[in-house]
Amino acid sequence: MDRETFKENAKKSIDDIFAKIDELEAKKDKAKAETQAEYEAKINELKAKKEELLKKYEELNNATDEKWDEVKIIFSSAMDSFKEGFSKISSIFK
Repeated sequence: MDRETFKENAKKSIDDIFAKIDELEAKKDKAKAETQAEYEAKINELKAKKEELLKKYEELNNATDEKWDEVKIIFSSAMDSFKEGFSKISSIFK
């Protein structure tokens, strides 16, 4: 995959993930009282990872040719970590 395609796909993934966080926040109010605190904590964790992911995306956009492969791997790892956290919080509502 070329550099521009990777960056476009990364941006689409980030936008999709952030929309899902908004959906989860909307569902928080519907959660049972005993799970709301846990749910809120998990959402806050995702928001922190969101900020980290945005920083990695900026690094990806600004990467030089020499650093591209390294930055791409770091971004992919951050994305995987975020998706894992998202899966855990989503399972609370299943």
